[in-house]
Amino acid sequence: MNDSTTPRTAPAAQTPSATGTLAHATATTAPEVPGRREFFKYRDLLVADATGGRLRAQVMSATRGMSQPTGWHYHVCEAQFVYGLKGWVDLEFEDGRKVRLQAGESLLIPGGMKHNETATSDEFELLEVTLPGDMGTVPCARPAHLD
Repeated sequence: MNDSTTPRTAPAAQTPSATGTLAHATATTAPEVPGRREFFKYRDLLVADATGGRLRAQVMSATRGMSQPTGWHYHVCEAQFVYGLKGWVDLEFEDGRKVRLQAGESLLIPGGMKHNETATSDEFELLEVTLPGDMGTVPCARPAHLD
C-alpha cells in the first residue's frame, strides 16, 4: 500500500558536490569589494570562491541617487540576473525598452545586450548574480536606431 503521508527519505549515500563548496554570507562576513561604479557599494556574497568562479553574487547599494547615467555598455558574460531589494533603478535597452526595476522585481539581462542605467532612487539596493563570476564590462555607443 502506498501511504502518501509517509515521509520520503534521502538516499543512504550522497556523493560530494562537484559544483563547489557551501558558502554562507552574513552582514559581517560579506566583505565590501571594489566594483564597476564609484557611486555604488558592492558586498561580495562569497559565491565566486565557493563555485570556482562559475557564478558570482553580490549586493549593490547606494545612499544617494546617480548623478549621471552609466553610459551605454554591455557585459561579457552568459547572463546577469538582478533582483531589486530596495528603491528602484531606470534602465534602457538596445531593443528600445525602458524598465524601472523596483524592489521585489527581477530582470535577466543576456550577455552582450547593450544597456544604460539612467537613474536610481536615493536609497537603492539590488542583488546581482552573474554567470560566469568574472564578468567584463565594455563601453559602447548608443545604438543608432534609438536616435
